[in-house]
Amino acid sequence: MHTSREPRRASRAAIAILTIIAAGLATSIATAQVVNRGEEAAPFHEARPAPDSIRPDHLIVVAQPSPSEVNPSFLGPVHLLRSARVDLQAGTVTMPLFRGSLASGETVWSIMTDVSDENLAALHGVNYSAKMAYGITGNGARRGAFRNDGSFLFQAGSVDFSPDHGVTPGQAPNFFPPSAAQPGAVGDAYYSPFVQLDNAKSAVFNMPMVAFDVSEERLNAMCDGNVDYNLVHDKVVSICPRTNTVVIRLTLGYTFGRPIFYLSTDANDPLIATLEGAIHAPALNDLPFALEDAAPGESAERIYAFANGPTGLDHPFRQGVNSALSDGRGPLNVLGGVPTINLDYSPMWRLFPVRWTDEAIRLGYRTRLTDAIHIEDTAAKGWITSLDGGPVRAVGFLINCPVVYRVN
Repeated sequence: MHTSREPRRASRAAIAILTIIAAGLATSIATAQVVNRGEEAAPFHEARPAPDSIRPDHLIVVAQPSPSEVNPSFLGPVHLLRSARVDLQAGTVTMPLFRGSLASGETVWSIMTDVSDENLAALHGVNYSAKMAYGITGNGARRGAFRNDGSFLFQAGSVDFSPDHGVTPGQAPNFFPPSAAQPGAVGDAYYSPFVQLDNAKSAVFNMPMVAFDVSEERLNAMCDGNVDYNLVHDKVVSICPRTNTVVIRLTLGYTFGRPIFYLSTDANDPLIATLEGAIHAPALNDLPFALEDAAPGESAERIYAFANGPTGLDHPFRQGVNSALSDGRGPLNVLGGVPTINLDYSPMWRLFPVRWTDEAIRLGYRTRLTDAIHIEDTAAKGWITSLDGGPVRAVGFLINCPVVYRVN
């Protein structure tokens, strides 16, 4: 009697596929966590000491249990990028590493942080941003697709990671603007972190590149650190294709008075890319720009950066680019809406560079501001201006800053 072996082969194949899917789900669930929270509060105390990565800018954060555990819009920590594992003590995030290639054959290594489709965002544990759909303009978004093996095929877009990142601060007390600046990575005319995937509902994904045209073997030598920044993104702490993970440094900022951690991966201007330790991506100039935050066609949100805030690590209200260039910590920028707080979140941010007026400094009004509306209100009172002394406004700079974790 004839018996076919094909069903058994199909069964084995199905079991193998299910095993791979289960392993992927297990990995996704395992990485959606926060580790090394730091010292917990005493029982019934509503505040606890801040983890090391946040000090000395914050000494106190919300204790557990927090209201945000009931509703993410309430006060307390919220893990926004669920596909990632946040280390609050180190100020880093461990993310899935995705392999792909250009149509011309070069290997592309990327991360995934946001998508314009709400269901896909929930499925993949990334941020949902409806506004990213407006990024399909010119070279503002690359074209790509999933392949049968689960990897990505990108039609175009390369990054040169070989330049040596360098910043030379200006003369004190005005360390900004720097006297010299060189971004550590430069994209070609077709590289954008935004990618429209043709066989994924034509959704726009935010997939910043972290390495390009580098073999798996060379990157595996960086699994434990010792990163070669001539080959990878300057924010990478370690990268490991063997485990499909990459560890990236986070940046501390604020949204509506609440501290948050975000990534800073790309910028359309070489100076801003240098200050952010990001890829200079000229293609981002093609994105719609300078409309109102929630206007049809606007793909970005707003972020404020102070040029001349208080400086000194011992200053309780230090903030701004002068401080970052002289004190060695981040500028504590102020972001607009993020998930759980507003509807108009986008990982792409229009930069509003601002400065305190000489009179505000003379009168002692200069302090740390952490709320976009408070900044606009203070500007309306005449104490804050744009860098040229004019009204506070976007001036043409765009930064890709996906949000990761809401601290409070």
